[in-house]
Amino acid sequence: MGPSDRGAAPAASVLLPSLALVVNAFVWGISWWPFRQLQGHGLHPLWATAFIYFVSIALLLIVRPRAWRGFAGQPVLWLLMAAAGLTNVGFNWAVTVGDVVRVVLLFYLMPAWTVILAWPILGERPTAASLLRLAIALAGVVIVLKTDGARWPVPESAADWLSLAGSFSFALTNILLRKLGGSHPETRILAMFGGGAVLASAAGLLGMASGIVPAPPAPDMAWAGVGLALSLGFLVSNVALQYGASRIDAHAAALIMLSEVVFASLSSVALGAAELSMRTLAGGALILAAAVWSAWAGAK
Repeated sequence: MGPSDRGAAPAASVLLPSLALVVNAFVWGISWWPFRQLQGHGLHPLWATAFIYFVSIALLLIVRPRAWRGFAGQPVLWLLMAAAGLTNVGFNWAVTVGDVVRVVLLFYLMPAWTVILAWPILGERPTAASLLRLAIALAGVVIVLKTDGARWPVPESAADWLSLAGSFSFALTNILLRKLGGSHPETRILAMFGGGAVLASAAGLLGMASGIVPAPPAPDMAWAGVGLALSLGFLVSNVALQYGASRIDAHAAALIMLSEVVFASLSSVALGAAELSMRTLAGGALILAAAVWSAWAGAK
């Protein structure tokens, strides 16, 4: 075996996991479109999320019927369920009703929240560099949120609040996944799917009682087909994530998954679901710079 052959083997071993992570980012990056299609058929994103994850749970339990047994003696899994559920409620609802690029950029404030949460949960004290990355990310958020005529850079819509809440809970989800590194993968997946189904259902019922969320429509193939396709897409993306994340450095994986911003931006701008203002581009550049720096620093 020559030198070129020895170099080709590691490259090939990284290529497939990297492509798997790109597939995961692609599914999430364009998920706003089917969610809006479902809403057009009268299915609110909360009910759509619940439908998707109940289908996913059923398929998972068919393949791994003992996945639920891993919950015994693992109380942190219930917290993971809540965090993953809030992540899905926040993100899926926000991309359905808000400017997609703005939502995705605010969602990728996740590394900044991680600096705050990792200390009390994992005992990782923030360094000077991590605090600087936090400041850069927050500066980006201020720029994104400051709109013409607004006195203060504060969230101005439900989509903004949902994006920030989803970003916070996404950071918590990732930290809990690190804390649960020794548990079975199918149990963690079940907890995350269960959180999406239960939290979306609970939020839907509360919203319906308060008149914010309409009741789900009668079963109809017009929306059920889209919902089933989205369910399968999320299943594929989760399998791709598990495959890729387990075979590639975590920080390199974080960099690759930032491609979700590209997929979401290109698709939403092309289809008229977002606007790229100079303010959004400037603030987004700071947020993404902080995220890239965080992943790069971890890799080094």
